[in-house]
Amino acid sequence: MIDIRRLDAAQAQAHLDGLAEVLHQSVKGGASVGFIEPFTVQMAAGFFAKVIDGVRRGERILLAAFSEGTLVGTVQIVVSTPPNQPHRADIAKLLVHPRARGQGVAAMLMQEAERQALSAGRTLLTLDTVTGSVADRLYERLGWSRTGVIPGYALFPDGRLCDTTVFWKRLG
Repeated sequence: MIDIRRLDAAQAQAHLDGLAEVLHQSVKGGASVGFIEPFTVQMAAGFFAKVIDGVRRGERILLAAFSEGTLVGTVQIVVSTPPNQPHRADIAKLLVHPRARGQGVAAMLMQEAERQALSAGRTLLTLDTVTGSVADRLYERLGWSRTGVIPGYALFPDGRLCDTTVFWKRLG
């Protein structure tokens, strides 16, 4: 059974090792989520320390998925937007540990992210992902609209270029 929880800053700090492990394993598995190899667990923990600061400041909502008490996935809702976009948020870093993939964890995280965003007064969400990836297909299944593809937008962890698809979804 998967349990999805919204973590406050103190809870996120308590689960820092699990968050770092999910990110590290995702990058190690080739996910283009902003990092290049070599990428260590310590670097992943440093990234999440900054995320936790954002949670503390109210700039981000952090969700985590747990299976039998072990953190197996996470996603963020970035609610820190310009003054003329108080209705919008960005979805960032949907990550699922390789051992928990294929169990619907990502879909559950995204569905809860949409609920949390709506409860925070956000009615438009945006995100980007690697074109043709499993996540790309997931967002379409969840009713997200494809805006377009930006060729060579980012790099995989091994340094190869990858195309990025931009999605949006109106809530409520």
